[in-house]
Amino acid sequence: MKFDTSQFEGLELESIGQWPAAAKLVLTVFLSFVVVGLGYVGLVSDKITQLDQVIAEEITLKQSYKIKYHVAANLELFRAQMLEAEDIFANQLRSLPNSHETPGLLDDITFIGTISGLDFVKLEWQAEISKEIYIELPIDIEVNGSYHSFGNFVSKIAGLPRIVTLHDFKIAIIQTSKDMLNLKLEAKTYRYQEAKVQ
Repeated sequence: MKFDTSQFEGLELESIGQWPAAAKLVLTVFLSFVVVGLGYVGLVSDKITQLDQVIAEEITLKQSYKIKYHVAANLELFRAQMLEAEDIFANQLRSLPNSHETPGLLDDITFIGTISGLDFVKLEWQAEISKEIYIELPIDIEVNGSYHSFGNFVSKIAGLPRIVTLHDFKIAIIQTSKDMLNLKLEAKTYRYQEAKVQ
């Protein structure tokens, strides 16, 4: 069957009422597509974008709700953990020497070194280093003794009731004696820095 295009020739919009049925049908279908397309662009596409945004927001809110629900459901546990952390912190603070105890720390180190069989060459405080919540108090130590005496000294320092950390170990052989070694190290203790009043 051959399509007859002659019925579409010479059509004018002023005489749309006299157009053949096929031409009217084509115009109706075309206008329907235009109206549907414009309606989609003007009304529906914005709503789809809004819907996508609302769905994304809903997912975020659900995740936030789950986190908050978990916190609320475990509030008593979190409070107990907070109290435990505060107790641990308070105990740690008690193991930091206060300003009145720091001179006695040198006496403790001297005593430990002496009973470990070491001879002190140097034991002196260095300048304090202020950190955010604590003050670092470095001590330069230089001793002579045997390797095993060094080990004994270090283990006894670790057993002090106050926090003392040891850093920058340097061991050298003393040329005048075959069994004697020289140990240089830095010990650090810490003092809690009270919050500054503003």
